[in-house]
Amino acid sequence: MIIIITTVHGRGERMYVCMCFGVTDRQIRQAARTGCGSMRELGKELNVGRQCGRCAPMARELLRETRSENYMQLANMLAQPA
Repeated sequence: MIIIITTVHGRGERMYVCMCFGVTDRQIRQAARTGCGSMRELGKELNVGRQCGRCAPMARELLRETRSENYMQLANMLAQPA
């Protein structure tokens, strides 16, 4: 059972993905944007998936989703003529 809690905080909604360590979707996305490319790296950086493990599927999906967004932005930038 995965519990998703959203709250409104300044710039919009955020979703707590890891309740054990209080990690939000924004933190996971930011870590992915700054170089985290695997669950192992995400665990080292934010402790995601290191306690009960219930957050791992959602964290993995957010990581994959964010990394693919970055890939598409880079591919579009490289496809433009200099």
